[in-house]
Amino acid sequence: MQQKSSSQKLINVGFGNFVVASRVVAIVNPSSSPMRRLREDARQEGRLVDATQGRKTRSIIITDSNHVILSAIQAETVGQRYTQEDAD
Repeated sequence: MQQKSSSQKLINVGFGNFVVASRVVAIVNPSSSPMRRLREDARQEGRLVDATQGRKTRSIIITDSNHVILSAIQAETVGQRYTQEDAD
């Protein structure tokens, strides 16, 4: 797979799924009640992207387009990948 030479950095959120780093607003833990409500609201409105491949959700990524992405990767790990992409 070739990546364009543009300045868009991609974050691996697991299982071959990537998110454009500049679009990420927040990376949060899914265990709190507000995050559960956010996930359910996004599902009802068609803004939910499930990238867990059937595994347990360990992080929620919120984008500037108001999409909610579920990932099976720990929030801390996704956050580290995000900061590594910012450093490049």
